Amino acid sequence: MSLHRRRLLMLSALTATSLGLPRRVRAQSYPTKPVRLIIPFGAGGPTDVFGRLAALKLSDALGQQFFVENIVGASGNIGTLRAAKSPPDGYTMLLVPTNFVVNPALLPSTPYDAVKDFEPITVAVTSPMIISIHPSLPAHTVQDLIALIKANPGKYSYASGGVGSPGHLVGEQFRVQLGLDLIHVPFQSAGLAVQSAMGNHTPICIVSPAPTVSQVADGKLRALAVTRKNRSQALPNVPTMAEAGHPDIEGENWFAFVVPAGTPRNIVALLHREIVKIVALPDVKEKLAAMGFEPVGNSPDEFAAQIKRELPKWAQVVKAANIKAE
Repeated sequence: MSLHRRRLLMLSALTATSLGLPRRVRAQSYPTKPVRLIIPFGAGGPTDVFGRLAALKLSDALGQQFFVENIVGASGNIGTLRAAKSPPDGYTMLLVPTNFVVNPALLPSTPYDAVKDFEPITVAVTSPMIISIHPSLPAHTVQDLIALIKANPGKYSYASGGVGSPGHLVGEQFRVQLGLDLIHVPFQSAGLAVQSAMGNHTPICIVSPAPTVSQVADGKLRALAVTRKNRSQALPNVPTMAEAGHPDIEGENWFAFVVPAGTPRNIVALLHREIVKIVALPDVKEKLAAMGFEPVGNSPDEFAAQIKRELPKWAQVVKAANIKAE
């Protein structure tokens, strides 16, 4: 046998062996260097806190450093655009909250396409909004509250964590769909909105569970409903808006991972698998519960469908309520 023929046979054998390797083994070629996780909001907020927890766990699981880079500004648009323009090689990830699908309607200058510019990985965690009131209000159900507002047009206001926040969007669904004369008062954070409701300055509050649960437990606020199909683990005795008779009024805050469009599918699958494992870890679930979040870990296809579903949904709310960015 000639030397040339022996080399060809050896190359064919090596190729066949490589192609026959299990998918998991071949995927171990990624990552081979540190991975950047862009968080388009400032340090210390809930997006940042969860992102750093996830980055630490991904580093442990995959043997390379996943490091956080906070790129802030324009309601998350600056960091999101930076991620969209990064090479689609798996070494740039982006963690986004619900603003990702709200900003295109709220901010006409939004510089990214949520569908075309990214490959979805998963919605990692989610949290409903809680509709709560000052305990002095004579309302113990959502129907009581609706009747109270209708009997006193223009008298009542609700607090949220800011213009375009999930609480604001839910509040505007509530106001517009039910024809309520209700005033929105935005605050710079959900915590400040809760403080205002506790002081009865804005007697209604629509924010996430994290700043609300302890105040409800202490009797400083009365929770009337959670704004999603399932009850919240943090407030299991509080009914959903569907149970209160208004299934179309729903909204939640979620944190999700995406990568630039064109990132190889095997890398997307690997990251998805590891993130799903992470949010199911007992210590992570405990930390999430303290922040008012619950694990999700849906598939890339399910998340892609959710993006396409929520973009027009929130665009309709923004238009109907004439919400303008500040």
